[in-house]
Parts: sequence; structure tokens; C-alpha cells
Amino acid sequence: MLTLQEISDRLEIQDLVWRYSEIIDAKDFDKLREDVFTPDAHIDYSAFGGSEGDLETTIAFLHDAMKIFPAHQHLNANIQIKLDGDTATGRVMCFNPQELEPKEGEDDGHIFFCGLWYVDEYIRTDAGWRMRKRVEEKSYLFNRPAFMKGV
Repeated sequence: MLTLQEISDRLEIQDLVWRYSEIIDAKDFDKLREDVFTPDAHIDYSAFGGSEGDLETTIAFLHDAMKIFPAHQHLNANIQIKLDGDTATGRVMCFNPQELEPKEGEDDGHIFFCGLWYVDEYIRTDAGWRMRKRVEEKSYLFNRPAFMKGV
């Protein structure tokens, strides 16, 4: 049976997972510093051809890479959390539809879908739960754009 503290921790971590997606979808990437990650976090987006590195590398990558997507959503499900005192691990399913800008002379953009898992490490801080590691694991790409053919 879960304790009240464990229930609270799980809910706070779920909120953290959802806050990450909210920040990404709003393209307000600088808020990842204060609301989501620890300053020494390691983030690995290489499964889909993205960056791998520290928080500042990740934020710079997101500012640059996400410009080509006028619309996208990060939908999370199946949040699995394993608590261990002031640390925890998690595995989170993400369904991520994205739209590319229309090509010149076309009305509609290209929509594709990424299916992935986030594999996370969390830590309790004075500011609440934060991610200290996030690694994307690729599940699938559907209708992938040409620039992702090698992914």
C-alpha cells in the first residue's frame, strides 16, 4: 500500500512530466531551467537525430530545431514511476504529432507522428521534483519527412 508521501510524490512527478510537454509545446524553452530540469541535467534526444548533452545545449538545440514546426503536441501516457526516497525513475510514453511548414506554393504542411518513450531520472530538490536525466527511446516514425529518413 502506498503512503500519502508516495502518492504525493507520484502526483508531483506526473505534473513535472506534463509541465515539460506544456513548455515544449509553447516553445518557451527557457522555462525548462526553472520548472523542469536540474542545472546539471543530461538530456538525450539522439534517437530522433537531436542533441545530446547538458541543459544549455538542449535549450539552444530546441530554440533552433523547433522553428520548422508551426504546430506540435507531446501527449503523454502510461507514466511508470519507481520511487526510491528522494530519487525516482520513470518511463513515459509519448505520442508526438508534428507539422512542418508548407513548401513554397503549397497550402498544407507535412504532418508526421513520432512514437517514443522518455526514460527519466528524477530528484527531489528544494524547489520540488526535477528531472536530472531524460533519454528518448524511439518506438516509431510514421509519415517521416525526407530529412529524417536516416532516423
